[in-house]
Amino acid sequence: QVQLVESGGGLVQAGGSLRLSCAASRSIFSIRTMGWYRQAPGKQRELVAAIGSGGGTSYADSVKGRFTISRDNAKNTVYLQMNSLTPEDTAIYYCNADRLDTAWGTRYDDVWGQGTQVTVSS
Repeated sequence: QVQLVESGGGLVQAGGSLRLSCAASRSIFSIRTMGWYRQAPGKQRELVAAIGSGGGTSYADSVKGRFTISRDNAKNTVYLQMNSLTPEDTAIYYCNADRLDTAWGTRYDDVWGQGTQVTVSS
């Protein structure tokens, strides 16, 4: 079973920055689109940012200009640089791969990480 493992969450003051990372746990041949989602208490999970295999990106309006998503295909890792954080960014952040092919030929769709907590204090 392939897992996505997130890291980099934590507690930060408003205006601060954090960088999240997400890496696949096994040898991966390719990953199509990778994305970061978040879920705040009492709210639905929402897409924050996504990046295709070719590097094309998209962002939620609420994070445009503050967050940057990037990926290192050689390391099968996706990053989320978060700047100018506000308390409204407090949530559990989840990494997602919409389609993942392993080095031994197995395909997985809609793979999720376990989530990492981001808390922004005012």
